[in-house]
Amino acid sequence: MRIAIIDDELHCVKSLELHINSLFPKSEIVYKTTKPKEAIGVLANLKIDILFLDVEMPSINGFELLEQFKSLPFSIIFTTAYSQYAVQAFKAQAINYLLKPIDEDELKEAIDAWQTNYNKDKNSEEINRLLKHLKKEGLLESKITIPISDGYEFVDVKEILYCQSQNNYTYIFLQNGEKVLISKTLKSVEQTLKRFYFLRTHQSYLVNPNFMKKFMRSEGGYLIMSDNKQIPVSIAKRDLIIGIFEAISNESSGA
Repeated sequence: MRIAIIDDELHCVKSLELHINSLFPKSEIVYKTTKPKEAIGVLANLKIDILFLDVEMPSINGFELLEQFKSLPFSIIFTTAYSQYAVQAFKAQAINYLLKPIDEDELKEAIDAWQTNYNKDKNSEEINRLLKHLKKEGLLESKITIPISDGYEFVDVKEILYCQSQNNYTYIFLQNGEKVLISKTLKSVEQTLKRFYFLRTHQSYLVNPNFMKKFMRSEGGYLIMSDNKQIPVSIAKRDLIIGIFEAISNESSGA
């Protein structure tokens, strides 16, 4: 049994590690950290069976961390100081969790249950249902990770105006005026942002529809974004963009 632990409090990591080693001496804790942002890149390349994941962490919470993975090839046991909304969500979705401070008997019961009932596909479905539930209730923000020179940075999707291709790199333009260059192609960024309804308006641009201000038909057609940036629209995407503006116009006029 290969185990990883993520908790922003070092004493919680050490305490859980001691309990696991005492109860399951044949298990192996292959990764432990108090830095959840760094964990994302590590977990993507690490083979583990169970991740003990703290819910309440200041830089990024446990739910937001899981949102960064397209699939989960490991089981999750959440750990949490009493958080009413989290516990209610866990119970509703039949998700395994432990309340802090962690009791050894409850820890043993949780791992024994995992060993008896673990089903990879079922586990992944349960976690996806949990994340959807949290989003529906407004308890989970939509964030993505972007690679920077010395690690990763979390960006709230709602803050992204548009993305621009720069050869094999991509510029991400944010609402606060910041511009971030990342070492990913625009096609790769598009795959990440597609579920948030970002639109590829041109071979070099990906836009957040929430920040489209105007569509101009002249010069082949282009968008004016909320920061007054002019973004070209390809012939293939003109009807789609016009359709979006017309749909918004009809909705606001009550048509």
